[in-house]
Amino acid sequence: MEKDRVTIFDTTLRDGEQSPGASMTPAEKLRIARALDELGVDVIEAGFPISSPDDLLAVRKVARELRRPVVAALARANSKDLEKAAESLEEAERPRIHTFIATSPIHLERKLRISEDECVERTRAAVEQARRYVDDVEFSAEDATRTPLPFLARVVAAAIEAGATTINLPDTVGYARPEDIASMIRELREMLPALDSVIVSVHCHDDLGLATANSLAGVDAGARQIECAINGLGERAGNAALEEVVMALHVRTDSSEPRTGIRTERIYPTSRLLSGIIGIHPQPNKAIVGRNAFAHEAGIHQDGMLKERSTYEIMDPRSVGVPRSRLVLGKHSGRHALQSRFRELGHEVKDEDLERAYRLFKLLADQKKEILDEDLLSILHHGTMDDVPDHYRFEELEVSCGGRWSTARATIRVDGGEPRSATARSDGPIAAAFAAVDQLVGKEVALENLEIRSATPGRDAVGEVTLQVRVAGRGFSGRGASTDVVHAAVRAYLQALNKSEQAVALEARSLAANSDLWGV
Repeated sequence: MEKDRVTIFDTTLRDGEQSPGASMTPAEKLRIARALDELGVDVIEAGFPISSPDDLLAVRKVARELRRPVVAALARANSKDLEKAAESLEEAERPRIHTFIATSPIHLERKLRISEDECVERTRAAVEQARRYVDDVEFSAEDATRTPLPFLARVVAAAIEAGATTINLPDTVGYARPEDIASMIRELREMLPALDSVIVSVHCHDDLGLATANSLAGVDAGARQIECAINGLGERAGNAALEEVVMALHVRTDSSEPRTGIRTERIYPTSRLLSGIIGIHPQPNKAIVGRNAFAHEAGIHQDGMLKERSTYEIMDPRSVGVPRSRLVLGKHSGRHALQSRFRELGHEVKDEDLERAYRLFKLLADQKKEILDEDLLSILHHGTMDDVPDHYRFEELEVSCGGRWSTARATIRVDGGEPRSATARSDGPIAAAFAAVDQLVGKEVALENLEIRSATPGRDAVGEVTLQVRVAGRGFSGRGASTDVVHAAVRAYLQALNKSEQAVALEARSLAANSDLWGV
């Protein structure tokens, strides 16, 4: 192992899946494992085979398919667990058995109800059995940070003597602070010279919000494996977030010599994949992968960003797979950001017009959380997006779904004319309905976001649909409500298209009012 290289051990599929509501099928685990392989993760902990037939199958599938990364299976320090772990890894190119036992007094006395001597013997026996199956064995002293150092040294010594190649020192309950992790590793190395012959690993939980800081403290003290999970997924408050520890090592090259083999540009796509599969999304202000991680609203920040990105961003968003930074227009935004967005929309605004638009913008920003393109176009051309005329009017919708494809027949009126209908099919009822509408309006519409929520309780609840679309490069929003969410979605879609039509009309009126007369 290179001294300047940190192994990234990803436990999204094992510890991460233990998050409430985050369970995955074997097929879903395999999809995540493939993404982790593309990401460049060194070790993928694919599951806990003894826990269920599905988990054993998931580990087996991952072990069979992935050839580059180490594939690990978790096992308690008992014979049956170890047998199942070995069974699940039979087809692995690079198998690892990860066995563990608790070592803290509260776990020994209250959970396991065994003596320290028995704990040492179980450790030795488990590692020896695991070594009969595989050459790569990791041993974890569960709750290491609440274990007295002299006893922790005894257990670790027994594991190394029995053949463990990696020693993991978990902060299982997220109790430690960075100085605790660093002193634990340094003191153990002094007490136990044999520790230099193996890889030292840290596995930190985020109960006090210190998992990333504790992991980095471990690296500074000599640990060369970090156990982490995508989006910080995991038990209770979660594990150390892979994206945070990796980018901390990547960005702070001045203070951290070790590096990782992670392809950082795959971080954001992997985060999005996981969120899509389990339905748990990072909070908006989550470091690296949160929706607001590269968003700027304050006028001072936006002004600095427009002049030089590095004034307020310590990393290029593209380095983690985020397409670009966002200047969010809100009540804290300044004139420079407003002018920049007008330019993106194709309008070079003169100083006097900018000043007028900015005054209207600030008034509107006090009423809305976020200003959209439709609002800006309305402000620029003295119009309003309230009471948008029904250029496209919803008449009727018939949907057939339940098979491989969904089919929708939409009927609308265009500018008060006769009803027109079109039929389309797609891989879902909403997508099919939108495709039918697209045929009728003859526009290229890109759906950027769609959210559905229940506005009322009960089985006959009213569903509210909010969406954002992009028409000719400009963003518009729409809202619709109905007890049928497909109808609600179409109403929202048509409202957004009506706003785009009004924006065109506003621009045309503005151009006509400000242009010279032509000819005679």
